[in-house]
Amino acid sequence: MSSFDRRTLLLMPLALAACGFEPVYAPGGSGSALFGKVAVSDPNTTDSFMLVQNLEQRLGRSAQSSSAYGLDVNVSTVTRAAAITPTNETNRYTIDGRANYSLMSKETGQVIASGTVIDFVAYSAAGSTVSTLADERAAKERLMVILSDQIVTRLYAAPGLTS
Repeated sequence: MSSFDRRTLLLMPLALAACGFEPVYAPGGSGSALFGKVAVSDPNTTDSFMLVQNLEQRLGRSAQSSSAYGLDVNVSTVTRAAAITPTNETNRYTIDGRANYSLMSKETGQVIASGTVIDFVAYSAAGSTVSTLADERAAKERLMVILSDQIVTRLYAAPGLTS
């Protein structure tokens, strides 16, 4: 027997409204407060270039001079062997990624949100050299998408962002 009750589903919006829940993309929500108003720091590595590219895709691209917020991002990755054969050959690698971010209001200079996001991806190294390099690049691209999605989600959840 299921303990699911349709009345719970009907009462859920009331409970969410009572706790201050506001949709991110609603008029006046944090999604509209940030879109096109965040200047992301310049990338200095290939990994940070991919991360900044994804962040600008999600937050909208903004010129440094006309933006209301500045987002400083620092990304680092570490590649580790994950699967080693009895003949000491590596068949699989993991890439651990870490991104530190800080969203600052350009008007007040106050840090609105900051933190660190961490995740990992893996790729196979069992094929040819060309396929292994392609798999590594695709894995890094996936990792930067994951990290940028986590950053944007945390920024949208930051208190005090209204348009």
